[in-house]
Amino acid sequence: NVPGEDQYRNKGVAYCPHCDGPLFKGKRVAVVGGGNSGVEAAIDLAGLVSHVTLLEFDDKLRADEVLQKKLRSLGNVTIITSALTQEVLGDGQKVTGLVYKDRIGGDAHRIELEGIFVQIGLLPNTEWLKGAVALSPRGEIVIDDRGQTSVPGVFAAGDCTTVPYKQIIIAMGAGSTAALSAFDHLIRTTVPKSSGAVAEAA
Repeated sequence: NVPGEDQYRNKGVAYCPHCDGPLFKGKRVAVVGGGNSGVEAAIDLAGLVSHVTLLEFDDKLRADEVLQKKLRSLGNVTIITSALTQEVLGDGQKVTGLVYKDRIGGDAHRIELEGIFVQIGLLPNTEWLKGAVALSPRGEIVIDDRGQTSVPGVFAAGDCTTVPYKQIIIAMGAGSTAALSAFDHLIRTTVPKSSGAVAEAA
């Protein structure tokens, strides 16, 4: 939600390194976010692009140590902590850079680049399910390998669940799994006869 983000969405501002990373082969990119998602994205992109600058708001990365160690071993990655992203710059057609503020010194800095990957983490829109089904600490719907929630007969699928790897194709597969599981649940569940049932024809 910084100036320029909406204007340059899909014109250099991206949210999926797996999907859009190849579009930036040989170019300079930034990754915003130093958690597991951000560091994994930076590692992935470093194999494609000429240079990755990782920006983290906090004074240290929050990713797992093994991921941080891998990231720091890469020669074409710069890590900047205590960085507040302030503006996405562009020429009207595509991204040309990014402005961030050093949260400690207060100085503004400009980075020339062609792509920005936002990896600050997203919270699922599951507030309305609180108390109805079990949710993870991040608000994801807890499911098993069949898409079953904590409530018998209630199934869920997609990025709002605890399924790893938030990708469209994975959500589609999870939807199929949940639908088949729901069908299986229905055919195995005894349906009580309605008191107003129509008498069978002779």
